[in-house]
Amino acid sequence: MSTRDLSQSIMRRKPLNEVDDEHVKTGLFRTLGLWQLTAIGVGGIIGIGIFTLAGLVANGGGEADPVGPAVLISFLIAGLASAAAALSYAEFAGMIPRAGSAYTYGYVALGEVIGWFIGWDLLLEYIAIVAVVAIGISGYFSEFMAGVGLEVPVWMQGTADTVEGGVINLPAIVVCLFITWILSRGTKTFGRFELVAVGLKVLLILFIIGLGFFFVNAENYTPFMPSGFGAVFAGAATVFFAVFGYDAMSTAAEEATDGKKHMPKAILLSLLVAMTLYVLATLVLTGMQNYTEISPTAGFASAFQNVGLPVIATIISAFAVLSILTVMLTFLLGVTRVWFAMSRDGLLPRWFSATDKHGTPQRVTWIAGIAAALLAGVFPIRAVADLTNIGILAAFVVTCLAVIVLRYKRPDEPRTFKLPLMPVVPAFGVIASLFLMLQLHWETWVRFGVWLVIGLLIYWFYGRRHSLMNPHSPRQQLKPGAPS
Repeated sequence: MSTRDLSQSIMRRKPLNEVDDEHVKTGLFRTLGLWQLTAIGVGGIIGIGIFTLAGLVANGGGEADPVGPAVLISFLIAGLASAAAALSYAEFAGMIPRAGSAYTYGYVALGEVIGWFIGWDLLLEYIAIVAVVAIGISGYFSEFMAGVGLEVPVWMQGTADTVEGGVINLPAIVVCLFITWILSRGTKTFGRFELVAVGLKVLLILFIIGLGFFFVNAENYTPFMPSGFGAVFAGAATVFFAVFGYDAMSTAAEEATDGKKHMPKAILLSLLVAMTLYVLATLVLTGMQNYTEISPTAGFASAFQNVGLPVIATIISAFAVLSILTVMLTFLLGVTRVWFAMSRDGLLPRWFSATDKHGTPQRVTWIAGIAAALLAGVFPIRAVADLTNIGILAAFVVTCLAVIVLRYKRPDEPRTFKLPLMPVVPAFGVIASLFLMLQLHWETWVRFGVWLVIGLLIYWFYGRRHSLMNPHSPRQQLKPGAPS
């Protein structure tokens, strides 16, 4: 590849007029309205953050300094950074109602190479999110089985890193394959299931907050910050996983009945609902039980067990499994749509972008689901959670930069939503995301770097040659009148 060819690849940008038309036939079916989109967003944001990560970060889990009741501040810091990115996503979603989310936004505004890297990053990040949520579900599944008098064999509860005597996390593997099957039935079926499941989830969380309030002991809030601000910031980097999900929802833009109008509203509504519930839930959890005694895998179940309500603990464990499924569904949807978009653009083989009678890319759906099952079966939860966080933070950096670039390069382009205080808000999103990335462990950076190197090799040997933006790509040569 010559220097000239490389520079052309870097400079290639997907034309905005090719991605802003909602009436182009893409093989995906438009079946999702505003409330279904909002449910997908809420379903992606709320779940393991309340039911698992809040307790893990507050307690430390034996792997990090305990944050204690100050986990509330960790969530607020993460939520503030996420809000800046959410506003950027909302502006883009109103302009570009197409599959791909940050991948498509980066491709349009910053060029093909940046778009490729962020798309490649999202593939790993979304699959890892599905895996880490499955690991969280398995903890509540064990609590539920114990509550009804049945014990899950230790060897199938997790790996040796998380459970003494553990070999494999079998419940996590099974649930990954189950949600893959649900998504494979099509977005119409998925949307209905998500709306009902998210409704049940919100009712459960409100019930937990309302009941738990009567068992709050103010003495449990002391010490409020047992390990200092450093631990709080590190905790924010870990729980950041719990304050996004709207980005995965934005990958379904091509399946929205009115993407330009509904996507921005759904993004902002879902984040507002989620952050309100997070603040209330963390206050109740750390008030019910001293942070040193909170279970790092099933926080609320153990808290109600501790105050003498084992039946409530069993109910919470059962509904937690159902409600956390919505997070897995949202992010599995996300990875398949990013993969679909990259394949359709020629950066990955066209074989991946084939859809079936349900308008679903079945091949990538099952490949991603099986990959998530393998990750969930053999890795500890914190390692996978940190891997997802560095990936989404990188995506947020690119999206916030891209919205600045496109606002100034295409200021007159119609936008159904314009984020306020340009460029202060997206610039804050860039700085906050980079800061949180620096709080992650060096091993996370190494794993992330290895994945990006693999992506570079694939782009070098395949993507740049087959890109539809490359006039000499094999697909372009098949068109009538193509240059020889």
